Amino acid sequence: MTEPNIRRIRPGDVPAVVGLVRELAEYERALHECHLTEEQLHAALFGDAPALHGHVAEVDGQVVGMALWFLNFSTWRGVHGIYLEDLYVRPDQRGGGLGKALLRALARECADRGYARLEWSVLDWNEPAIGFYKSLGAVPMDEWTVFRLTDEPLRAMAEVDG
Repeated sequence: MTEPNIRRIRPGDVPAVVGLVRELAEYERALHECHLTEEQLHAALFGDAPALHGHVAEVDGQVVGMALWFLNFSTWRGVHGIYLEDLYVRPDQRGGGLGKALLRALARECADRGYARLEWSVLDWNEPAIGFYKSLGAVPMDEWTVFRLTDEPLRAMAEVDG
């Protein structure tokens, strides 16, 4: 096995990354909610106004892991941060440091750009991921609860009052 390579996503990586996103959705028991297409991901990463960024982990020329992220902003700190939307390494590639290497690449982005935070969400039942993140020094934000509007409630909220 050659040394793993952590690098920015390139347009040719999009099909592999979509496949990894689907694997992650299946692992998170939500494949039925994953509708991402190659066209959507390509536009988000490389379109006229890309708002999504990403890194891949490559081993022996194959993309086996990925981190998809976007900028957020801390009004309290007055600077941007990175929100990690998805981090995934194929099960047969875990334990070799690829997840840590992907997170290290994002930490470097923060350090190089003066960003104050690197944050993400993890499912409360995903004990292996929680243990891994804690081993890196990450702390859970137990006092915060994520809220989300989607589908019909989102459409209803968007409707103009009469």
